[in-house]
Amino acid sequence: MFNWDENPDLNITPLVDVMLVLMAVLMVTAPTITYQEKIKLPDGSKTVQVEKPKSLTVRIDKNLQIYFQNDSYTFSAFGDDFVHQAKSLDLKSDIYIRADKDLPYGDVMKLLSMIKSAGFQNVSLVTQ
Repeated sequence: MFNWDENPDLNITPLVDVMLVLMAVLMVTAPTITYQEKIKLPDGSKTVQVEKPKSLTVRIDKNLQIYFQNDSYTFSAFGDDFVHQAKSLDLKSDIYIRADKDLPYGDVMKLLSMIKSAGFQNVSLVTQ
């Protein structure tokens, strides 16, 4: 005879343990599954090539003499002349400043400011 007043106890601990083990196995094996589909990629344009902008170098010695390309400038005259020359240069070019180690920090920062005011954004200081 069946008794409706009985409260059967369900032990779900083994079920949870089995599910956790299966989930761990799935988590370990899922990243190793790779799907390979054969696709045919379109041909790219071989006529247009991306060119990296040229890099330019500005040198300054301990006597505040500035050298850019094949020209030599005084520290006070460089700013105006460089802005005039920058119109014919690519403003996306990288500019490297090579400064003498005996120069005061302020002079190097003034040179950096002159170059940035001409419109160049990629300016770096070169060290050894």
